[in-house]
Amino acid sequence: MRILVCNDDGIGAPGIGLLAQAAVAIGSDVWIVAPERKWTAASHQISFDRDLTLTRTGERIYVCSGAPADCVVAAMGVLFRDECKPELVLAGVNDKPNVGEDIAYSGTMAIAREATFWGVPAIAVSQVNGVSDGLCELPTLRRLLQVLWRYRQDWATGGHWLSVNLPAALPAGIAQARVGKDKIAGTCDVLATTSERITYRIRRERPGTTTPGDENAHIAAGHIAIVRHGWLNDAALPESVVATWNDAMIRPEK
Repeated sequence: MRILVCNDDGIGAPGIGLLAQAAVAIGSDVWIVAPERKWTAASHQISFDRDLTLTRTGERIYVCSGAPADCVVAAMGVLFRDECKPELVLAGVNDKPNVGEDIAYSGTMAIAREATFWGVPAIAVSQVNGVSDGLCELPTLRRLLQVLWRYRQDWATGGHWLSVNLPAALPAGIAQARVGKDKIAGTCDVLATTSERITYRIRRERPGTTTPGDENAHIAAGHIAIVRHGWLNDAALPESVVATWNDAMIRPEK
């Protein structure tokens, strides 16, 4: 089984090596493609405007000069262009949690989302305080990946991926969470002001907002919080909106 492991913290981050080690529990053909540096709030950037490079640094290990989502594109469009695509993409382990609005900002989440664009199921993994020595994380990750992959038919439908947030202490139980509201980048610090220019810096911190049943609540309770995300759905506009608009097209207002 072929597995692709990417991250947004860079090739030197401890989380990606840990996740690759855990991935061996479900597949022996594990590839790593990671950015050459750390990206913060990279979101789903794709680098169309410049040439990119893939540098081989080890067996099935490559460093990409682009953004996190570029790593997935590089694997699918270059490394596996004439070969079998991976059956699973793993993103992380991110060195901080990915909750709430991080679904839009996070490079880790973008990796998982990009994988689903290629028709490959994905799991994004983050940890509250980052990876420690791996002694607790590795056994938990191995068992967790085995269980999630065994029951993939229940979550790995087209356009869907899982976001897994690990608590500080492991092992831990699993809780199905809902996406919360915990607005990162909600405050700016003004550094200098002139009549023509304002210099400011966006604060990275978040307020830690928690509501019952959301990701933060379950993480705080010591659970592994899992959310199933998706960009494909069959949700339709309310019939009232469709009918009102179409009726107006037939009989325009005078």
